[in-house]
Amino acid sequence: MPRILDIAVIDDDESVRMALADSLSSLGYAIHGYASAEEFIAATDGTSFDCVVTDIHMPGMSGLDLIRYLVIHGFSSPFVLITARSEADLESKAAAAGATCLLRKPFETADLVNCLERALGR
Repeated sequence: MPRILDIAVIDDDESVRMALADSLSSLGYAIHGYASAEEFIAATDGTSFDCVVTDIHMPGMSGLDLIRYLVIHGFSSPFVLITARSEADLESKAAAAGATCLLRKPFETADLVNCLERALGR
């Protein structure tokens, strides 16, 4: 029996966070939701996840800053970034920070699953 994969979902918009959690949970992933990067850092205390899905633009620490922070602190899980913004240079910023992919809201659950599968090396 395959191991259930642990996915962290970080988004300050509760409705988006809950929708992502519900969609991914229904597909068999174990989802852990956080309202901010700071909440994630405080709550996880070094806990490892199979993948981290985070919004880029949040109050306080951004998703890009979170990835940089986690990499510096030895966190080696892959990252998927999501955003509602349309800035042209976000793809290059996401790649430079170490994200596997960037999704622009609104996106289909299938697109997120494809990104997760790519991030998880499947």
